[in-house]
Amino acid sequence: MPGFQVCTCKPCGAASPERHRVSEWASALSWGRDESELVNELQAGSEAAFDWLVTHYHAPVFNLILGMLGDPCDAADGTQEVFLKAFKGIRNFRHGSSLKTWLYRIAIREALNHRRWFKRHLQKNISIDAEPEEGQSKFEIEDMNATPFDQLASREIQSVVQDALGQIPDVFRSAVILRDLEGLSYEEVAEVLECSVGTVKSRILRGRRALKDLLDPFLHEQHAAHSAANRVAAKRDSGFKSFSYKPLDKQVVLTNPELKDMP
Repeated sequence: MPGFQVCTCKPCGAASPERHRVSEWASALSWGRDESELVNELQAGSEAAFDWLVTHYHAPVFNLILGMLGDPCDAADGTQEVFLKAFKGIRNFRHGSSLKTWLYRIAIREALNHRRWFKRHLQKNISIDAEPEEGQSKFEIEDMNATPFDQLASREIQSVVQDALGQIPDVFRSAVILRDLEGLSYEEVAEVLECSVGTVKSRILRGRRALKDLLDPFLHEQHAAHSAANRVAAKRDSGFKSFSYKPLDKQVVLTNPELKDMP
């Protein structure tokens, strides 16, 4: 990418002392500290600073777009576009925002643009045999101690929640994902979506209620299945471990019966 500072005086192409210094600084930087210095380095075209930005925000940006689009390949393409636009637009970055919310705002716009383009031009074909690429989705968290039944149930939740997210309006989906899956504060969500905190809270509440309506039938089926499985397990020999269902870390938020009452 143009503007990056790479030493050309050595045959091995080693980084200059300045780049090494920035690299050490970038790797040790805690979020929220010296962000203005990081922005200055990015605006000056520092390759190490941009590497830091991509390294620390690739996964969150990918997960956000995946939640909006529901397809790992589309999310990967969108993530690449986000960082390309960030590289091109960093000189116009306003210090009144944080880099995190700035990147998320770009990601939301990229996802919405993709959905609009898709609706106009394509009819998507999804193979039931397709498997997400390894390590790409935050919805692919595996519990190494889980039984095969646990893992199957977790994958089922992943699919159901992703499908439910795809059925609620974009304006609610983005707010719920940013708050409940990405863990942003109401203020940060408001900054990303460029609206008031009150509007954010309203969208999240309505989005959670819509999700609850969509997920309730699945939850009732799951509860009945788990109760039956536990009754069967209780009749087995004491040496067998009874089934215990363990939902995913963050997606349990979206399948909580008290979803509509969450802060």
